[in-house]
Amino acid sequence: MPEVTPAVYGDAIALTLKLAGLTTVLLLLVGTPLAWWLARTRSWLKGPASALVALPIVLPPTVIGFYLLVAMGPNGPVGHVTQALGLGVLPFTFAGLLVGSVFYSLPFVVQPLQNAFEALGERPLEAAATLRASPLDTFFSVVFPMTRPAYLTATVMGFAHTVGEFGVVLMIGGNIPGKTRVLSVQLYDHVEALEYTQAHWLAAGMVLFSFGVLLVLYTLTSSGRRPGAQRQ
Repeated sequence: MPEVTPAVYGDAIALTLKLAGLTTVLLLLVGTPLAWWLARTRSWLKGPASALVALPIVLPPTVIGFYLLVAMGPNGPVGHVTQALGLGVLPFTFAGLLVGSVFYSLPFVVQPLQNAFEALGERPLEAAATLRASPLDTFFSVVFPMTRPAYLTATVMGFAHTVGEFGVVLMIGGNIPGKTRVLSVQLYDHVEALEYTQAHWLAAGMVLFSFGVLLVLYTLTSSGRRPGAQRQ
Protein backbone atom coordinates (compact mmCIF):
# COMPACT_ATOMS: atom_id res chain seq x y z
CA MET A 1 0.00 0.00 0.00
CA PRO A 2 1.42 3.45 -0.92
CA GLU A 3 2.43 5.76 1.91
CA VAL A 4 -0.53 7.68 3.27
CA THR A 5 0.14 11.41 3.49
CA PRO A 6 -1.83 14.05 5.42
CA ALA A 7 -3.31 15.14 2.09
CA VAL A 8 -4.82 11.68 1.66
CA TYR A 9 -6.47 11.91 5.08
CA GLY A 10 -7.64 15.40 4.22
CA ASP A 11 -9.27 14.16 1.02
CA ALA A 12 -10.96 11.30 2.88
CA ILE A 13 -12.25 13.60 5.62
CA ALA A 14 -13.51 16.19 3.13
CA LEU A 15 -15.20 13.52 1.02
CA THR A 16 -16.82 11.94 4.08
CA LEU A 17 -18.17 15.26 5.35
CA LYS A 18 -19.41 16.21 1.89
CA LEU A 19 -21.18 12.88 1.50
CA ALA A 20 -22.72 13.02 4.98
CA GLY A 21 -23.84 16.63 4.55
CA LEU A 22 -25.50 16.17 1.15
CA THR A 23 -27.06 12.89 2.25
CA THR A 24 -28.57 14.54 5.32
CA VAL A 25 -30.06 17.38 3.26
CA LEU A 26 -31.58 14.95 0.76
CA LEU A 27 -32.88 12.73 3.56
CA LEU A 28 -34.67 15.66 5.20
CA LEU A 29 -36.21 16.70 1.87
CA VAL A 30 -37.34 13.17 1.02
CA GLY A 31 -37.99 11.97 4.56
CA THR A 32 -40.30 14.79 5.65
CA PRO A 33 -43.16 14.11 3.19
CA LEU A 34 -42.64 10.36 3.51
CA ALA A 35 -42.78 10.50 7.32
CA TRP A 36 -45.83 12.78 7.17
CA TRP A 37 -47.63 10.35 4.87
CA LEU A 38 -46.75 7.36 7.06
CA ALA A 39 -47.96 9.22 10.16
CA ARG A 40 -51.26 10.38 8.63
CA THR A 41 -52.34 7.70 6.18
CA ARG A 42 -54.77 4.88 6.89
CA SER A 43 -53.98 3.10 3.65
CA TRP A 44 -53.08 -0.59 3.65
CA LEU A 45 -49.83 0.48 2.01
CA LYS A 46 -48.58 1.93 5.30
CA GLY A 47 -47.42 -1.47 6.57
CA PRO A 48 -45.41 -2.45 3.47
CA ALA A 49 -44.02 1.08 3.12
CA SER A 50 -42.93 1.16 6.78
CA ALA A 51 -41.27 -2.23 6.35
CA LEU A 52 -39.38 -1.02 3.27
CA VAL A 53 -38.18 2.10 5.09
CA ALA A 54 -36.96 0.03 8.05
CA LEU A 55 -35.31 -2.65 5.88
CA PRO A 56 -31.80 -1.11 5.99
CA ILE A 57 -31.81 -1.54 9.78
CA VAL A 58 -31.97 -5.34 9.58
CA LEU A 59 -30.34 -6.09 6.21
CA PRO A 60 -26.55 -6.43 5.97
CA PRO A 61 -25.12 -3.33 4.26
CA THR A 62 -23.43 -5.51 1.63
CA VAL A 63 -26.83 -6.87 0.56
CA ILE A 64 -28.19 -3.36 0.06
CA GLY A 65 -25.01 -2.33 -1.71
CA PHE A 66 -25.10 -5.35 -4.01
CA TYR A 67 -28.66 -4.79 -5.20
CA LEU A 68 -28.09 -1.06 -5.63
CA LEU A 69 -24.96 -1.89 -7.62
CA VAL A 70 -26.96 -4.20 -9.88
CA ALA A 71 -29.83 -1.72 -10.24
CA MET A 72 -27.55 1.20 -11.08
CA GLY A 73 -25.19 -0.83 -13.27
CA PRO A 74 -25.20 -0.71 -17.09
CA ASN A 75 -27.74 -3.56 -17.30
CA GLY A 76 -29.95 -2.45 -14.42
CA PRO A 77 -33.18 -0.44 -14.66
CA VAL A 78 -31.68 2.67 -13.06
CA GLY A 79 -28.58 2.30 -15.21
CA HIS A 80 -30.68 2.23 -18.38
CA VAL A 81 -32.38 5.47 -17.35
CA THR A 82 -29.17 7.29 -16.41
CA GLN A 83 -27.49 6.20 -19.63
CA ALA A 84 -30.49 7.31 -21.68
CA LEU A 85 -30.25 10.73 -20.00
CA GLY A 86 -26.55 10.93 -20.86
CA LEU A 87 -25.45 10.64 -17.23
CA GLY A 88 -23.56 7.38 -17.63
CA VAL A 89 -23.70 4.84 -14.82
CA LEU A 90 -23.65 5.72 -11.11
CA PRO A 91 -21.55 2.92 -9.54
CA PHE A 92 -18.01 3.95 -8.55
CA THR A 93 -18.93 7.64 -8.63
CA PHE A 94 -19.74 10.14 -5.90
CA ALA A 95 -23.32 10.36 -7.18
CA GLY A 96 -23.65 6.61 -6.72
CA LEU A 97 -22.36 6.90 -3.16
CA LEU A 98 -24.96 9.61 -2.53
CA VAL A 99 -27.83 7.45 -3.78
CA GLY A 100 -26.68 4.47 -1.74
CA SER A 101 -26.24 6.58 1.40
CA VAL A 102 -29.75 8.01 1.10
CA PHE A 103 -31.26 4.52 0.92
CA TYR A 104 -29.10 3.16 3.74
CA SER A 105 -29.71 6.03 6.19
CA LEU A 106 -33.39 6.58 5.34
CA PRO A 107 -34.90 4.93 8.47
CA PHE A 108 -32.72 7.00 10.79
CA VAL A 109 -34.41 10.15 9.50
CA VAL A 110 -37.91 8.96 8.67
CA GLN A 111 -38.67 7.12 11.91
CA PRO A 112 -37.95 10.01 14.35
CA LEU A 113 -40.01 12.35 12.18
CA GLN A 114 -42.85 9.86 11.82
CA ASN A 115 -43.02 9.34 15.59
CA ALA A 116 -43.09 13.10 16.17
CA PHE A 117 -45.82 13.64 13.59
CA GLU A 118 -47.94 10.88 15.13
CA ALA A 119 -47.50 12.35 18.62
CA LEU A 120 -48.54 15.77 17.35
CA GLY A 121 -52.22 14.89 17.31
CA GLU A 122 -55.08 16.58 15.50
CA ARG A 123 -55.79 19.61 17.71
CA PRO A 124 -52.92 21.86 16.51
CA LEU A 125 -53.80 21.12 12.89
CA GLU A 126 -57.48 21.77 13.49
CA ALA A 127 -56.65 25.08 15.19
CA ALA A 128 -54.56 26.12 12.20
CA ALA A 129 -57.36 25.09 9.84
CA THR A 130 -59.88 27.29 11.68
CA LEU A 131 -57.52 30.23 11.05
CA ARG A 132 -57.53 29.30 7.34
CA ALA A 133 -53.81 28.66 7.28
CA SER A 134 -52.51 27.02 4.13
CA PRO A 135 -50.87 23.59 4.41
CA LEU A 136 -47.46 25.22 3.93
CA ASP A 137 -48.14 27.84 6.61
CA THR A 138 -49.44 25.13 8.94
CA PHE A 139 -46.27 23.11 8.53
CA PHE A 140 -43.81 25.96 9.12
CA SER A 141 -45.86 27.76 11.78
CA VAL A 142 -47.25 24.81 13.73
CA VAL A 143 -45.80 21.43 12.79
CA PHE A 144 -42.12 22.31 12.47
CA PRO A 145 -41.80 24.31 15.74
CA MET A 146 -43.54 21.51 17.66
CA THR A 147 -41.38 18.78 16.14
CA ARG A 148 -38.03 20.62 16.17
CA PRO A 149 -36.40 18.12 18.58
CA ALA A 150 -37.31 15.30 16.18
CA TYR A 151 -35.69 17.19 13.31
CA LEU A 152 -32.57 17.67 15.41
CA THR A 153 -32.48 13.95 16.15
CA ALA A 154 -33.09 13.02 12.51
CA THR A 155 -30.39 15.41 11.28
CA VAL A 156 -27.74 14.24 13.73
CA MET A 157 -28.52 10.54 13.33
CA GLY A 158 -28.63 10.75 9.54
CA PHE A 159 -25.31 12.60 9.41
CA ALA A 160 -23.54 10.37 11.94
CA HIS A 161 -24.84 7.16 10.38
CA THR A 162 -23.61 8.24 6.96
CA VAL A 163 -20.15 9.03 8.34
CA GLY A 164 -19.90 5.46 9.66
CA GLU A 165 -21.03 3.69 6.50
CA PHE A 166 -18.79 0.99 5.10
CA GLY A 167 -20.50 -1.93 3.38
CA VAL A 168 -22.76 0.08 1.09
CA VAL A 169 -19.99 2.55 0.29
CA LEU A 170 -17.48 -0.15 -0.55
CA MET A 171 -19.93 -2.11 -2.73
CA ILE A 172 -21.13 0.90 -4.73
CA GLY A 173 -18.12 3.21 -4.70
CA GLY A 174 -15.14 0.94 -4.37
CA ASN A 175 -11.90 2.52 -3.20
CA ILE A 176 -11.00 5.38 -5.53
CA PRO A 177 -8.81 8.04 -3.85
CA GLY A 178 -10.39 11.47 -3.90
CA LYS A 179 -13.64 10.18 -5.39
CA THR A 180 -15.10 7.36 -3.31
CA ARG A 181 -12.54 6.61 -0.57
CA VAL A 182 -14.22 7.81 2.62
CA LEU A 183 -12.85 7.43 6.15
CA SER A 184 -14.34 3.99 6.77
CA VAL A 185 -12.73 2.66 3.58
CA GLN A 186 -9.43 4.32 4.51
CA LEU A 187 -9.58 2.48 7.84
CA TYR A 188 -10.19 -0.80 6.01
CA ASP A 189 -7.14 -0.14 3.85
CA HIS A 190 -4.95 0.26 6.92
CA VAL A 191 -6.22 -2.96 8.48
CA GLU A 192 -5.79 -4.86 5.22
CA ALA A 193 -2.19 -3.64 5.01
CA LEU A 194 -1.59 -4.57 8.68
CA GLU A 195 -0.97 -0.92 9.51
CA TYR A 196 -2.57 -1.18 12.91
CA THR A 197 -1.10 2.03 14.33
CA GLN A 198 -2.68 4.18 11.61
CA ALA A 199 -5.87 2.14 11.85
CA HIS A 200 -5.97 2.69 15.61
CA TRP A 201 -5.70 6.48 15.32
CA LEU A 202 -8.31 6.66 12.60
CA ALA A 203 -10.71 4.34 14.43
CA ALA A 204 -10.22 6.22 17.71
CA GLY A 205 -10.99 9.48 15.95
CA MET A 206 -14.22 8.08 14.55
CA VAL A 207 -15.20 6.74 17.98
CA LEU A 208 -14.63 10.14 19.56
CA PHE A 209 -16.56 11.84 16.78
CA SER A 210 -19.52 9.48 17.18
CA PHE A 211 -19.50 9.85 20.96
CA GLY A 212 -19.38 13.64 20.67
CA VAL A 213 -22.27 13.70 18.21
CA LEU A 214 -24.43 11.51 20.43
CA LEU A 215 -23.49 13.50 23.53
CA VAL A 216 -24.58 16.74 21.87
CA LEU A 217 -27.77 15.12 20.62
CA TYR A 218 -28.85 13.74 23.98
CA THR A 219 -27.84 16.92 25.81
CA LEU A 220 -29.89 19.12 23.49
CA THR A 221 -32.92 16.84 23.38
CA SER A 222 -33.00 16.36 27.15
CA SER A 223 -32.76 20.11 27.78
CA GLY A 224 -35.47 20.73 25.20
CA ARG A 225 -37.86 18.40 27.06
CA ARG A 226 -37.58 20.21 30.40
CA PRO A 227 -40.80 22.00 31.29
CA GLY A 228 -39.01 25.29 31.84
CA ALA A 229 -37.33 25.09 28.43
CA GLN A 230 -40.63 24.40 26.69
CA ARG A 231 -42.35 27.41 28.28
CA GLN A 232 -39.61 29.82 27.26
